[in-house]
Amino acid sequence: MEPDLPTEVILTHPRQSLGKVMLDWTPQPGNYLDLEGKTYAVLERRHRYQLKAGRYRLNKIALYVQSAARPAEKSFVEGRWVIGDASCRFNAHSELIRCAVNPEGPCDRCRYYETHM
Repeated sequence: MEPDLPTEVILTHPRQSLGKVMLDWTPQPGNYLDLEGKTYAVLERRHRYQLKAGRYRLNKIALYVQSAARPAEKSFVEGRWVIGDASCRFNAHSELIRCAVNPEGPCDRCRYYETHM
C-alpha cells in the first residue's frame, strides 16, 4: 500500500462511516485498529481505483470493521498471529475467531483444551 493513503473506516453493524483517516501501515483482516479511543477488528479491506492518464491507480481504501477488544492470548503460527493457544486441537488458527467450543476464551481455563501434537 502507498503510505498515507486516504482510508475510510466503516463500521459493519450498524452500518456507518467512522470517518476518513490517513494510515502509514497496511491493515489486513484480523488486525486491530485504534480510532478515537476505541478498538476495532478489521474484517475486510477494499481498494478503490481511479483511472488517471490511461492507468488505474489506487485512490483510497475502505476498511470494514467491528468493535472489539484486543485478545489477551495470541500465538504466532506460520508467520501470522492467531487468537488463543494454537496448540489446542480446537483452535481455529484464525485472526478473527479463537475456536468453536470456547470462542470467548480464555484457553487456559477451558475444559475442552486438548493438545493436537
